[in-house]
Amino acid sequence: MNIRGQGQGPPPVPVAAAGMMDGIGVPVAPNPISRKKGTGVRAWLLLDSSGQKQVVEAGKHAIMRRTGLPARDLRILDPLLSYPSTVLGRERAIVINLEHIKAIITAHEVLLLNSRDPSVTPFVEELHSRILRHHQVQGAAAAAAASDDFKLSKVYDSEEGQSREGQDEDEDTDPVGEQVKAQSKQNGIQNGDGMKILPFEFVALEACLEAACSVLENEAKTLEQEAHPALDKLTSKISTLNLERVRQIKSRLVAITGRVQKVRDELEHLLDDDDDMAEMYLTDKLQQLHSSSASSINDDDVDNDHHNQLDVDDSIPPEISLEEGGAAASDDDHQHDDDRLLVGVSRDSRASTTYSTTTKHLDVEELEMLLEAYFVQIDGTLNKLSTLREYVDDTEDYINIMLDDKQNHLLQMGVMLTTATLVVSAFVVVAGIFGMNIHIELFDSNITGNGEFFWTVGGSAAGTIFLYVVAIAWCKYKRLLE
Repeated sequence: MNIRGQGQGPPPVPVAAAGMMDGIGVPVAPNPISRKKGTGVRAWLLLDSSGQKQVVEAGKHAIMRRTGLPARDLRILDPLLSYPSTVLGRERAIVINLEHIKAIITAHEVLLLNSRDPSVTPFVEELHSRILRHHQVQGAAAAAAASDDFKLSKVYDSEEGQSREGQDEDEDTDPVGEQVKAQSKQNGIQNGDGMKILPFEFVALEACLEAACSVLENEAKTLEQEAHPALDKLTSKISTLNLERVRQIKSRLVAITGRVQKVRDELEHLLDDDDDMAEMYLTDKLQQLHSSSASSINDDDVDNDHHNQLDVDDSIPPEISLEEGGAAASDDDHQHDDDRLLVGVSRDSRASTTYSTTTKHLDVEELEMLLEAYFVQIDGTLNKLSTLREYVDDTEDYINIMLDDKQNHLLQMGVMLTTATLVVSAFVVVAGIFGMNIHIELFDSNITGNGEFFWTVGGSAAGTIFLYVVAIAWCKYKRLLE
């Protein structure tokens, strides 16, 4: 026997535990970083505003840093979780989860999660072609805007050249120049036909909405084409096979209706909330942020010049001010102090409202028209499914009516058979009475002969038939039978 004593070494280390020791036999804890390496990293298809495509391997935290989205928004795009159709507008991105499309749209690029799915491949091609067309139209519009801006500035320089000679050199702003810049900026977002060009995020959003609505509409159309023949065949012949086909069609109808209803509710929610639509103007928010930063820098320069002017005014000797009037000098000092206080308050207010003003005062009519177009389309699909659902319900009601009618016929047949059994039982009673082993003159053949026997049997049968006819007539009179 192998008995371990007190002086012997420790028990043998298992193979799994032995692999976690270093060279001198000290246990080493497993490295969680090496164990989690590669988890959460997925392949994203990146399409930028110029139409270039590339597949990037990125984790959740990298996508969060790139798009500014929180983790709960990225969880909506997780393919392992089942989330309903959702469209979310955030500060720097739009999250799209519509049917098979899972994407993140920013002001300059689109990130697709399941780009290798065969059902997403047509959408990727359509989105790429739209982005290329948008890039070409935007480039042509920018070139036309630059040409118009050059012409306007040339005309402005020729007309206002003489009037500028008598102005000071430090004058920076001019209303005519601002009008030229505003005109050039407005022309920069229009094409050659004068139509306004959609921002990049709206082009991608429109492609996503069109793909999702088209898929749901095609599925509804296919289901409708399969449902009508199956329902017509069921009404003509009620069988187990036809009932099973209709049951499968109804299950598909319920599933598609739920998906369409969710997309419709999401679009309706966006149309009802102007703030959510304003969050989707990523390009405008980015331009407002840049313009706010530029205006804050210009305001800081003006404030510095103002401070320098105040310092120069403060450097005037007090005796000079007193010569001109002590009351005026005192008022100027109070005015300078008030100016310094207002400058400090304006700086703090600009710093605190830079991001809050980017999402306000935006005209959401453009996005509202875009969403309304697809809301009408998805609402039409929902109405088509509702009509099909009513047709299925009507067919079910018709089948139930037919089954009830057959059941009524069976019940009537049962009543007739039960009545026949009752009257035949009366004849059986007569036969049982005469079958008793008793001696009467009717059984004596020497006296009565065989005539009485036949009269008895015939009379009993005739009485039975008469009773049956009377019972059926009474049932029909009472409307128990048709």
